Amino acid sequence: MSATFILSLDQGTTSTRAILFDASGAEIASLAEPLEQHYPGDGQVEHDASEIFSASVKVLCGVLERAGRNASEVAALGVTNQRETVVVWDRRTGEPVGRALVWQDRRTAPVCEALRARGAEPRVTALTGLLLDPYFSATKLAWILDSQPGLRARAEAGELLAGTMDCWVIWKLTGGRVHATDATNASRTLLFDIHGQEWSDELLELFRVPRSLLPRVQDCADDYGTTLPELLGGSIAIRGVAGDQQAALMGQGCIRPGEMKATYGTGCFLLLNTGETAARSSARLLTTVAARLGGRATYALEGSIFVAGAALQWVNEGLGVPGGGAEVEALARRARPGHGVTLVPAFTGLGAPWWDPDARAGLLGMTRDTSLAEIADAAFAAAAFQTRDLIEAMRLDAPTAFGPAAELRVDGGMSRSAWFCQKLADIARTPVGRAAYEETTALGAALFAGLGCRLFEGVEAAAAARPQTMRMTPGGDARLADNAYAAWLRSVSRIRSDAEIMFR
Repeated sequence: MSATFILSLDQGTTSTRAILFDASGAEIASLAEPLEQHYPGDGQVEHDASEIFSASVKVLCGVLERAGRNASEVAALGVTNQRETVVVWDRRTGEPVGRALVWQDRRTAPVCEALRARGAEPRVTALTGLLLDPYFSATKLAWILDSQPGLRARAEAGELLAGTMDCWVIWKLTGGRVHATDATNASRTLLFDIHGQEWSDELLELFRVPRSLLPRVQDCADDYGTTLPELLGGSIAIRGVAGDQQAALMGQGCIRPGEMKATYGTGCFLLLNTGETAARSSARLLTTVAARLGGRATYALEGSIFVAGAALQWVNEGLGVPGGGAEVEALARRARPGHGVTLVPAFTGLGAPWWDPDARAGLLGMTRDTSLAEIADAAFAAAAFQTRDLIEAMRLDAPTAFGPAAELRVDGGMSRSAWFCQKLADIARTPVGRAAYEETTALGAALFAGLGCRLFEGVEAAAAARPQTMRMTPGGDARLADNAYAAWLRSVSRIRSDAEIMFR
């Protein structure tokens, strides 16, 4: 029997999902399992790594059963994961020493601030492309080792292993035979030299992380061993791995310099492929590994928006508009043209390129005839304005990556709205390609796995399996869009934490 199906495991922050694809990239079946969140203290977020592995096996077996297929028909398994979340486990027993610390966890913020005060950030950024922030894995790893007596000594003696969720799941699926991660996940740890493509002794010393803890770093399409036959009803080769945003970049077919994607969920991640050039950002955007294939790394600029779809949720819950995002859209479409209302949704601060965690939200430009319709419209526009912020910054950081055919490929919850996607194109003055298939993260992992098992002849053939897109070109008056964006920038300046406030 010919093995032509690809299995994808998408281990996310709130759920673990498995999807079975055929060789053309079409979904055959899907199954998801929710993931419990643990909040032991203020700013602390944890996951049970054992629960994650159990859920992974459950959904992988379940999706094969749902599709009426078996392991022998699967050519390869691809894994994608929530980035930066990290766990430490016992090499001998395979048991975690404690819960995994999630990317959202902020408990190591004082450590990052102390390192920044010592002047460490410029060198860290030069090596990793990242900023000193508890978002990334290094300070989390050090915290775990210091959280229990004897753990650091055991780590230095080689008794413990560590990894992000891809590494953990692969280690468990292979029965402890493979301790490996890919270059995209490694590039999010603050321990990986993205230029030399290796763990940095300098960074390991700075963050106090023993090298013996860390996995081997491999390509995104590579040999990650095979699953234990008793887990999935037969052995399946693991041949693709990538962090979730890089997997989505592949799933959107963004394999050439200048191609970019944005995923609109609670927040938004925008990645621009810069090819083999690791562009340095003057706007404090992140420089990260986009993919590594055949030993050659390509890079991306990454910008994060803290609040995108969450602004619609605020309209629902905070302003009492029932019916989810669909009702917020219906309301927004009744707004008066040119109403002049601007929402800066800095409910948890401002992300890139502003990086102002102490900024707070503002609703500006209201008059006596402002209604909920105008506020709802401003919530959608805020996502588009923030996207333009990132695109404008990326144009400055990587001007050669932008060509006349530049298109922003979008996925995620807000992209389901063709109306929003057109608004996005109009405000950002950039064509928007709306994906017909939303699970581009899982698809990207499957495409990497297809490359790894040679189901695809090359990266171009793999990218050809991406979903079709509906293209929206910028419409309306460009001058009016530019004026609206200028008003947005003025509004941002008003709510910044360093803005001068006059009381009279």
